[in-house]
Amino acid sequence: MTAPASGARLARLRDALARADLDAILISSLSNTRYLTGFSGSNALLVVTAKDALLLTDFRYQTQVGEEVAAGITVRIEASSLWTGLWATLPSLSGVERIGFESAHVLHKDFQRLLEQGKRWQWRPSVDLVELLREQKDAEEVASIRRAIAIAETALGATVPRVAPGLTETEVAGLLERELRAAGSEAYPFASIIASGPRAALPHARASNRVLAVGDLVLIDFGAVCDGYCSDITRTFVLGKASDLQREIYEIVLEANQRASGALRVGLTGMAADLVARDYIHGRGFGESFGHSLGHGIGLDVHEGPRLAKTVEAPLRCGAVVTIEPGIYRPGWGGVRIEDDVLVTEAGPQVLTSFPRDLLELI
Repeated sequence: MTAPASGARLARLRDALARADLDAILISSLSNTRYLTGFSGSNALLVVTAKDALLLTDFRYQTQVGEEVAAGITVRIEASSLWTGLWATLPSLSGVERIGFESAHVLHKDFQRLLEQGKRWQWRPSVDLVELLREQKDAEEVASIRRAIAIAETALGATVPRVAPGLTETEVAGLLERELRAAGSEAYPFASIIASGPRAALPHARASNRVLAVGDLVLIDFGAVCDGYCSDITRTFVLGKASDLQREIYEIVLEANQRASGALRVGLTGMAADLVARDYIHGRGFGESFGHSLGHGIGLDVHEGPRLAKTVEAPLRCGAVVTIEPGIYRPGWGGVRIEDDVLVTEAGPQVLTSFPRDLLELI
């Protein structure tokens, strides 16, 4: 992350603090810390005030912070507990009385610290203060997501020709994850989902020792990580010649995917986006077989805001990157899901994924 990006993000957060009537916020989410400072370590607390930004971490990262943390952020390396450093440093920050804390990320034992050791200050729970900022990706973030998508698609392209009857789901996952690393993925944003035959009816199946067989649907849901940013893609294949029912359901899911992707726009609610795909699938007679939401945001976390779901009334913002992943699942038969990553712009949606969506018969 460049220093100008960090400065702009901190400025937006400070505006949000002012609107929330807070003098400061304590950031304990590592993803939010990375978003605001560039620091990718596994142990940190961040305090942001109207004037200051203080990052506390430990000895393991004293070199790393120098390489990653943007200018204008004060770094304190703690020899023992970060909380000890926090209580030692907070009094030096002038004009700080009301401090927000991330209620979704603070453990109960740490909440007790706020009440007992931090009683000098007024602690107020905050919800999604940084997460709402993260919903609007800047050009640097979009570029990282594009690279993560390219890595994932390269890996899938190298894996698909090797998927064959006789392999287990776990072996396919191993092939895919090796190719992800070979293509440059920093990590796996989640355990790759490889679900074959009847197990493809499990939307979040874990790869198992089931052996792939001719006639199986094979659902592959996976992602890559680049610069800390995630991609999330699903494709469904058939081992052998697709049956009429497999092809019918696949075409329904594909049409639902394309309709929903094409409908995305700034201001559209998550509820309305979900309804585009859901209404189409329902109209084709498979409404009860699409039980999960349409999609979610991706970024530093593979699941983040905004959500595209039946209950979400919040509108999409310019710069949001979301998944579009309708599916149809029939217990005992299998399932089909097609998932793409889509950028919402003022000019309309941009589908960032390009791996073929036509039904591929692998043998």
